[in-house]
Amino acid sequence: MHQYFKQMPPMVRDGAGLAPLAEDNAEHIRQVEAKVAEMARAVAEAGMPAEKLHQRGQLTIGERIAEVVEPGSFLPLMSIYNPEENPEGSTGVAWGLGKVSGRWCVVAGFDNKVLAGAWLPGQAEKKLRAQEVAARLRLPLVWLVNCSGVKLTEQHRVYPGRRGNGATFFGNARLSVAGLPQVAAVFGTNPAGGGYTSCSPTKIIAKADANMSVGGGAVLAGMAGSGPFSEAEALDIIAELAVRSASPPGSAAVHHDVTGFFSKVFETEQEVLAEVRRQVAMLPAYDPGFFRVDEPADPALSAEGLYDLLPFDQAVGYDVEQILARLVDGSAHREFRPGYGPEIYCGLVKLSGLPVGVVANRQGDMPEGYPEYAQGEYQGKGGTIYRQGLIKMAEFVSLCARDRLPMIWFQDHDGLDVGDLAEKAEVLGLGQTLVYGIEQSDLPIMTVVLRKGTVAPHYQMAGPPAGANNAFTLGTACSEIYVMRGRSAAVAALGRKLARAHKEGQPLGPVIEEMNAQVADYHDKSRPWFMAQTGMIDEVVELGALRAYMSAFTQAAYQNPASVCPRHQMLLPRIIKG
Repeated sequence: MHQYFKQMPPMVRDGAGLAPLAEDNAEHIRQVEAKVAEMARAVAEAGMPAEKLHQRGQLTIGERIAEVVEPGSFLPLMSIYNPEENPEGSTGVAWGLGKVSGRWCVVAGFDNKVLAGAWLPGQAEKKLRAQEVAARLRLPLVWLVNCSGVKLTEQHRVYPGRRGNGATFFGNARLSVAGLPQVAAVFGTNPAGGGYTSCSPTKIIAKADANMSVGGGAVLAGMAGSGPFSEAEALDIIAELAVRSASPPGSAAVHHDVTGFFSKVFETEQEVLAEVRRQVAMLPAYDPGFFRVDEPADPALSAEGLYDLLPFDQAVGYDVEQILARLVDGSAHREFRPGYGPEIYCGLVKLSGLPVGVVANRQGDMPEGYPEYAQGEYQGKGGTIYRQGLIKMAEFVSLCARDRLPMIWFQDHDGLDVGDLAEKAEVLGLGQTLVYGIEQSDLPIMTVVLRKGTVAPHYQMAGPPAGANNAFTLGTACSEIYVMRGRSAAVAALGRKLARAHKEGQPLGPVIEEMNAQVADYHDKSRPWFMAQTGMIDEVVELGALRAYMSAFTQAAYQNPASVCPRHQMLLPRIIKG
């Protein structure tokens, strides 16, 4: 298959005709990246100082992750997610993709600096998302458990519900049913929800002074009696707490020597984490060479150029191939149906020597007379999706599914074509056809919102709502997500009110103020950091780090696939070449 994979033509083409970028374009992007990085640092530093944990003989969650993964391999996800703006400055859990003993894993752990890893608002969603990524990519899940249970004053916000913290235990069970193991390292005191988090993984390794239990010492001390507390009862509780604290339930003496739930116990955290690495080394994983179609290669063009090629100004066009050429192996590709649906790029590329399908929105002017069904009434433009583009994407998804190729989607669009001509061209039905094709494909998918994710294409083009197929979605410093542009939304919401005021001879100023306020609100609630805080995207990634996430996703997708297509039986590369 060398003629299809090893002899790919270069991707870069002439970008003439597109508007020049502002001189400070790169500076605008870097300022946003710096803001997001500072927010991530604030989350990592939340809670008690690391020095205080070190005095107790504990590592921080960041140090535990660094100890268990291969150096430089950890790629965080949902690092600033905190939709309810917890006063602790964190949701109490950190997770991401990391390589452990040569295998890509989802690595997740409780932040023991923040209320000893207690359940906080927003935490359940992070844990469920970690499980979903493990399930979609068929990866092992490594839990670094140090969880004091529910923050009891917030129990109504963290404990119940279909996506509450209790649902994570069913998530672990679901992974086990699917044959995807979870390895837990248990540290500290883990009662109640912390106990079940400790116990639900497949293999449990513990530090000698760790414990896990149905209920902790404080719970046991308060189980007797009824009605209001009296001073005598208070003194009894204090005495009982002293006893329970000295000998908490569920120690290693119980769960290693008696129940056998702890498979191994070690004196130091480093020894525990070394055992985690040994356990992960035993798990199923293909050697990447089994699926490689070529030797891994860096892009022929530097990623540094991305800062001068991706316009910070949403109104300015660019050549998406110039972007992709700085992200994929050898800056090479094979484009699918290049003369059809020109507003959409579809192509076969390589990452780490592995084949991947890529879809992206094109910008700039479309060929004269496109779309053909417009009959010359209007001219197509990049960022809008027409009939041919929808058909092309649906075809490409079907062929990637047939050949079992993971996909990466790059979004930057203003929506579908609209109006009666577009309706007659079946744009509405073809949009749902694409949704059906993605769902039916059962492919691992990664999505990048390069700039705009708007209207129906945000979910039609494999965005976060794309069900279980979308493993995760990244944003950039230029990303925005909204149902429509702020000005369009203001007209849709208040246009009739504006017209009514004019008809009745009332001043227009108050309505205009409402419209401008809505535009400003849309702007504020579509900033990259807001989207990451509220879960619209899984992480805001620096442009220079995009390739690392893309490569990790691709390697992970090929690590332990449920089904394969032999490369010599693939159809897509043959159809592309003709």
